[in-house]
Amino acid sequence: MSDQLAQRCVNTIRTLSMDAVQAANSGHPGMPMGMADAAYVLWTKFLKHNPKNPRWFDRDRFVLSAGHGSMLLYSLLHLTGYELSLDEIKNFRQLGSITPGHPEFGMTPGVETTTGPLGQGFGTGVGMAMAERFMADTFNKDDHNLVDHFTYAIVSDGDLMEGISHEAASMAGHMKLSKLIYLYDSNNISIDGSTDLAFTDDSKKRFESYGWDVQVIDGHDHAAIEQAIKNAQKTETPSLIECRTHIGFGSPNKQDSADSHGAPLGDDEIRLTKKNLGVDPDKKFHIPEEVLAEFRKAVDKGAKLEKEWKNALSEYEKEHPVDGVSFKKFVSRTLPEDWDEVLPEFETDAKGLASRKASGKVLNEIADHIFSMVGGSADLTGSNNTELSGKGIFGPDNYAGRNVHYGVREHAMGAALNGMALHGGIIPFGGTFLVFSDYNKPSIRIAGLSHIPSIFVFTHDSIGLGEDGPTHQPIEHLASMRATPNVQVYRPADANETAYCWKSAIENSEGPSLLVLTRQNLPTLDRNKYGIANGTEKGAYVLKKESGNEIDLILLSTGSEVHLALEAAEKLEKDGKSVRVVSMPCWELFEAQDQKYRDTVLPPKSRNRISIEAAATMGWHKWTGSEGIVMGIDRYGESAPFEQVYEHLGLTVEKIIENAAKLTD
Repeated sequence: MSDQLAQRCVNTIRTLSMDAVQAANSGHPGMPMGMADAAYVLWTKFLKHNPKNPRWFDRDRFVLSAGHGSMLLYSLLHLTGYELSLDEIKNFRQLGSITPGHPEFGMTPGVETTTGPLGQGFGTGVGMAMAERFMADTFNKDDHNLVDHFTYAIVSDGDLMEGISHEAASMAGHMKLSKLIYLYDSNNISIDGSTDLAFTDDSKKRFESYGWDVQVIDGHDHAAIEQAIKNAQKTETPSLIECRTHIGFGSPNKQDSADSHGAPLGDDEIRLTKKNLGVDPDKKFHIPEEVLAEFRKAVDKGAKLEKEWKNALSEYEKEHPVDGVSFKKFVSRTLPEDWDEVLPEFETDAKGLASRKASGKVLNEIADHIFSMVGGSADLTGSNNTELSGKGIFGPDNYAGRNVHYGVREHAMGAALNGMALHGGIIPFGGTFLVFSDYNKPSIRIAGLSHIPSIFVFTHDSIGLGEDGPTHQPIEHLASMRATPNVQVYRPADANETAYCWKSAIENSEGPSLLVLTRQNLPTLDRNKYGIANGTEKGAYVLKKESGNEIDLILLSTGSEVHLALEAAEKLEKDGKSVRVVSMPCWELFEAQDQKYRDTVLPPKSRNRISIEAAATMGWHKWTGSEGIVMGIDRYGESAPFEQVYEHLGLTVEKIIENAAKLTD
């Protein structure tokens, strides 16, 4: 291909991006214009993908971490033959289009992950590279390289400033994720102006100190870009290619200016820019035939690559039939038949055990049967009870290890979980304290938005952790999680509910699952006396039936406060009250049930209701109604033995009975 045709291809990316942003009167033209050269070289000379099957498993993954430059990606997807029409590009950022302002997974074919919040794509890409290494070490044989692909990303100055990138880069370097290659758009411009205003890091030294290979090149020199990617593919470490670029490349008045970062160039400037690039200024959304033909070579090339891989998979299945079956199950997230029969059943025990410990027991039973489960903790393995016994440690000496030590990197862990889940082949989980879920919140939100089935294990869930005090006692966290769409939050009342929460989380392939678990022991309830624990799967169920034909009072609770509700109910029953106790381990699952079931659990006519939960009261009035009483904690906790903290903050059996009198006497 001639240099002239290559330049026309690059300029077509630029003009499509300019025109789409101008038509929308909104967007970011500068970055696509600046990174068009590097993206063109990557997508036409290196990226292994099939536009007609965006979900082919052994494709390279491409992440646009600098998601504000979404028109760069949309241009590439249209030009290379994905199901993304030119009309959709003309409809950029408009209601009903599949070209939203920032890329969204599941909306646009070929978009590997939702990006936009800077740094998230950086961390998600690390998770994808981790999944590739795990699958490769688990299934590849000396005679079959079944899993062999790269994870590429375009990252920005903003990505590198965000704290999550520091955590994720450190983690990737430690893990020696050699199939991870990031192109850094180093254009020295951010929204406020020159990056010198706030960002004077020596990025080369920084990434080298993390254990990355770093190259610095002219981001507009195609030969240099090509050679740098070839070099990166041969390293034994992650690679950062710093591409020195000009934001708004070609714009006579706005190149190298913050003016081109986040606003349309304007019709007059676009005409001048097109003239400067040697493009007809009177044509909008124009794609020369020879340019489209060149890009569309990706269709036949991709089909050929996938066909070759499928043939290799068929040979693999013949020579390694057991692993061949397992591989397909991993990729399709198919669970073993009757896998849930291994869920442990916990005997009645007044002393009981902490739900975090019950979780650890359940997790290990499940992991012995679901071999695609991989996870760990942000340096709290023993506290979170997330270790998979005897399953090895994931790392450069054993990428097939199923225990991941994330270090004190909660931000990176959350994004990596999403990356592993999006990559496929892995059911990932990660643990930390509930109070530190704040560090996971951006990743949880992305998982909810994109329906990513990551599993988060949050222990030390309340004032029940006692002496560590208010810095470690979560208050507002449950309300925040429950307010996040497409997220399922589980807070089990005992060990058997914990087992069913894990069952539900693993079966949930439509979004993230958050398990919220105690540090302190919880009584293991007598299921001959109370409702059976499989009611957990419906989100809420009648744990204790009322004694009379009419219900005088309903006590609703979750987690560690359920046993308080039961004790209070028994005392109230002795005083002649007919009391129902409802355990509500997962609000979201309960809301998903039909109205008939919800009404059998919470009869509309039974308005005397009290909720009890050691957390912020926000949200509970939905279940208690305006006439009910909500018991919780709308202040920070205290440092003391947890029994004293509960007493001090009014979460006691006596207080429940006192509130019951206000409703029933």
